[in-house]
Amino acid sequence: MKISLLTAALVLATSTSALADQNCGDLTNQTDMNICAGKAYEKSDAELNSLYKQIETRLKDDADTTKLLVAAQRAWVAFRDAECNFSSSTVAGGSVYPFISSSCLDGMTQIRIENLKGYLKCTDGDLDCPVPAAN
Repeated sequence: MKISLLTAALVLATSTSALADQNCGDLTNQTDMNICAGKAYEKSDAELNSLYKQIETRLKDDADTTKLLVAAQRAWVAFRDAECNFSSSTVAGGSVYPFISSSCLDGMTQIRIENLKGYLKCTDGDLDCPVPAAN
């Protein structure tokens, strides 16, 4: 089980563009892998925050929808953290834990980034999109 979890995490890590940009797959020691995965997650989190702020700006005149955005983001953060805590639980306390945890956080954040980018591409009249089109 631990080997398959590690393999899955490595696949996730190497498939994530942020990790690929930093060549984490080329690293051979655990400390460097942990640091690299952590930096990749930090980069993704910064991008996520930037996109979120862009959406908030577009919603500045719609307090009700802004409240829904805040609630959705808080729920997503809680889900992401719970999911990554669960998926990395078999290696808790081990030297690979920071890598597995950061890789999960990064992967989940990359998915949310794509969701937020989709909201930012809404066009006028798009009835299933809560974010107004850019001016």
